[in-house]
Amino acid sequence: MNLQTIPYHSYEKGLPQEGNIILGQRRANHIFVYQAFNDRIADFAIKHQKFGGPDYSFNRMTWIKPNFLWMMYRSGWSEKDINQSRILAIEMTFEGFEELLNEGVLTSYDNSLGDEQIWREKLNNSQVRIQWDPDHDYKGDKLNRRAVQIGIKNEALQNFNDEFITSIEDITNFVKEQKKLIDLSIGDFLVIQEEVIEVSDQLKSKFSILK
Repeated sequence: MNLQTIPYHSYEKGLPQEGNIILGQRRANHIFVYQAFNDRIADFAIKHQKFGGPDYSFNRMTWIKPNFLWMMYRSGWSEKDINQSRILAIEMTFEGFEELLNEGVLTSYDNSLGDEQIWREKLNNSQVRIQWDPDHDYKGDKLNRRAVQIGIKNEALQNFNDEFITSIEDITNFVKEQKKLIDLSIGDFLVIQEEVIEVSDQLKSKFSILK
């Protein structure tokens, strides 16, 4: 596997425990994000190192997540739903990641966004949506920290696929191995090693990210 791992008991050391935080694994000018799909979409993506095929739609919003354990929560460690049974680690350019954040519109309104009707129009017309949700530990228990996911569709999704992705790896076997250790309570299991992903001050202000 191309990703660096760490025992779970060491994962939280030094990580913030509250606030909007982008966690992920960055490597030079790239960052890894995760998605879960069914076999047909995953097989095409691995073979072609791009998304496509008869089962994949560029017009439907799809969500990428830089936080491995948040992906595990959503997919139930690949056991929740047949349509989320394959976990893909997608390496993309960090420049592209920041571009998506810059284009993104928050899915939840608050007064800092100004006129609510203008925000709603921007959201309805946006090809990139930014959503903050409670982060979760390996058991699925909710944390005070909030994790980000990025929704993309149409031209933004096409650009992500054609310009930003540099590799796609199927990490389902790794996920299943760790879930087995969790279920059997056999020693320590591994997760993806992650750190706080630093973004520009403009993005921190835009999304109330802890400085």
